[in-house]
Amino acid sequence: MVGEKEKIRKHIEELREKIRYHNYRYYVLNEPEISDAEYDRLFKELEELEAKYPEFITPDSPTQRVGAKPLEEFKTYRHSIPMLSLNSVMEAAEVREFDERVRRMLGAGGEEIEYVVEPKIDGLAMELVYKDGVFVVGSTRGDGWTGEDVTQNLRTIKTIPLRTLSEALPLLEVRGEVYMPVRKFRELNEELGRRGERMFANPRNAAAGSVRQLDPRVTASRPLDFFAYGIGRVEGREFKTQWEILNYLKSIGFRVSDLVRRFKDIEDVISYHDEVEKRRDELDYEIDGIVVKVNSVEQQNRLGTISRSPRWAIAYKFQPREEFTKVKDIVVQVGRTGALTPVAVLEPVQIGGVTVSRATLHNEEELKRKDVRIGDTVVVERAGDVIPEVVSVIKSKRTGAEREFKMPDRCPVCGAEVLKEGPIRRCIGVSCTAQLKERIKHFASLRALDIEGLGEKVIEQLVDRKMVADPADLFHLSKSDLLKLERMGDKSAQKLLDAIEKSKHTTFARLIYALGIRHVGEHTASLLASNFRDMEELRNATYDKLVSIPEIGPEVAKSILLFFKQESTARLLRKLEEAGVRYEPGGKPEGEAREKVLAGKTFVFTGRISIPREEAKRKVEQLGGRVSSSVTKKTDYVVAGEEPGSKLEKAHKLGVKVIDEEEFMKMLKGADISVSS
Repeated sequence: MVGEKEKIRKHIEELREKIRYHNYRYYVLNEPEISDAEYDRLFKELEELEAKYPEFITPDSPTQRVGAKPLEEFKTYRHSIPMLSLNSVMEAAEVREFDERVRRMLGAGGEEIEYVVEPKIDGLAMELVYKDGVFVVGSTRGDGWTGEDVTQNLRTIKTIPLRTLSEALPLLEVRGEVYMPVRKFRELNEELGRRGERMFANPRNAAAGSVRQLDPRVTASRPLDFFAYGIGRVEGREFKTQWEILNYLKSIGFRVSDLVRRFKDIEDVISYHDEVEKRRDELDYEIDGIVVKVNSVEQQNRLGTISRSPRWAIAYKFQPREEFTKVKDIVVQVGRTGALTPVAVLEPVQIGGVTVSRATLHNEEELKRKDVRIGDTVVVERAGDVIPEVVSVIKSKRTGAEREFKMPDRCPVCGAEVLKEGPIRRCIGVSCTAQLKERIKHFASLRALDIEGLGEKVIEQLVDRKMVADPADLFHLSKSDLLKLERMGDKSAQKLLDAIEKSKHTTFARLIYALGIRHVGEHTASLLASNFRDMEELRNATYDKLVSIPEIGPEVAKSILLFFKQESTARLLRKLEEAGVRYEPGGKPEGEAREKVLAGKTFVFTGRISIPREEAKRKVEQLGGRVSSSVTKKTDYVVAGEEPGSKLEKAHKLGVKVIDEEEFMKMLKGADISVSS
């Protein structure tokens, strides 16, 4: 039984790691790798497992928070009220269940319940802060608690008032969505194409990329727009309904979608969803569903929220879009760890305003399961209106001329032998240029060494011209080297050299992640950086030491050991050091400077406290303590915030000491640990 539970715990953690990664790709990079439908499946599985095994819930689980951490280029801004995400549903039956749940929780025998329905705009969520009617701060949602301060960029958007009309409240936080109109998006992409610059995949990416420009002049040149849909904190006025809020926002100068409606019957909500879905192609902005909100603010307050979403609202999403097309060819891509991925080359087809010409087939087993052949007519789904995917084959349209595709036994790029590992075929060629290109791309990526300007085209030229043989060679490039590349002028070359020089100063966690160790993502890299002081200590780590670190299992430990045993790794690290790459030491240096006053103490949090759970956990760990997700006889303290859950009852039953947030803060302050406010 213990062994079975351990398997479940590990599977739950694997799900969390996947979801964290995809949150990062979606919320921070705006470059999702999986469809919304696939993400929803992962999230639902995690929610169900945590509901079944609540002892495995951790404060940093994706179900307990929103999104991912903000980018580091902008100053951070802390939201006074968290910007929560919404639970998503896709079926009418789930909407009826939501209605029943709302009525049950409100005990609404004869009480009237009204819903406000709004379009779910596919853009970038924003908070705009107005003081005495003047726009003072604009922030992205970020992780829900802390966003990015993009005020100067948002000031360039003409539909965001710099001063509210008619009334100037002492404080008003307006929430809404920045987006790019579909027609303007197409025009922008045409212009980028004419200039030979990288085009955007879809309007959402274009909006996100435009808002996150460090130079506000670039943002000003982009055709961005803004729809308001709600408020955060407000002083000087009270609102009774969501409908009143929308009308008020409209009256003081904000754009509000003309698709908003009010309904008293949930069946009318469902009918309106279907109506809007039919009209979506007529709109000049992309939507992927509708948002259903309880209209009464008083009822919203009674219903409350769970850790990541309100109980009084849901996103009722549209069915993924599908189109028919033909498979012209199947090709194989080679990733940085040598994984061979089959990709369907399609006859170009328009899905949701985007031309789709390629779709991943994931791996050999998936290819066989779907039985995709060259020449097949297939159903392609741009699930979540973002990622194209071959859903199925229309076998009735086969003529007999279709050709089966067989995965190669040798790497299509370098010709080296291919090793089969479960569903994955992997190139084991040490000099494979395809792997090298992907490794350098990863090394220079945003969450690694963040070398701005080192794009795919530049990397391809550097590798093809044999100017780099590993990532360390980037630090030996000269301006004269870069000027030999196509489309590289003097200014661009200098800018890239400056970015490469800047990347020499990094953190230990970023450098570990940049090395591209198999199975070591951003989270695992942070764990390693917290447990080892430097690269030398990590290189000499034993298997037992690695698996003793929570969340690092046997497979990851073996992968780390294998990576550091290779002569090529030793050579790379030596070259990086000689090039002047330096990093901040790891091993929790903050906590080591203080007495470990909480050493050996175990804390459990329940209810809502004023600082993010993640931050509270980090502070406890700095002082030598640990944070658990469940209460046992070995728990030392249960920190009870507002609206505590069943953990409080269990603490009383087991005789565990319960402290409030004020007492917890005193512990931290007594140890000279700073806490964000």
